[in-house]
Amino acid sequence: MKIEKYIFGKMVIDGIEYSSDLIIFPNKIDSNWWRLDGHLMQPQDLKTIDLDLIEMIIVGQGMPGLMKVSEETKDLLKQKNITLYVSNSAKATQKYNETIDKSRTVAVFHLTC
Repeated sequence: MKIEKYIFGKMVIDGIEYSSDLIIFPNKIDSNWWRLDGHLMQPQDLKTIDLDLIEMIIVGQGMPGLMKVSEETKDLLKQKNITLYVSNSAKATQKYNETIDKSRTVAVFHLTC
């Protein structure tokens, strides 16, 4: 699945437009992703991802990059030997499109702030 377009509040993937935060798995999209604390990604926010099956997580923090990744989340991913890439959603979109064919990647996107 390739991200065709990202603008503030919207993302187009394989011709389908999404306007809520989402998780892109290798074979599906969860367009109802929500975090316990809206602007802080914590380990429990990744409960639908099988961390034993992936190599990389790409985090799109929103257009200005306001969503942060907790230290607990970073520690968990490090323990699992998962590469973590964190940036604003525009740069994370680019990184996702560059890596989807090279690794088992999951991406999580905050589409707005």
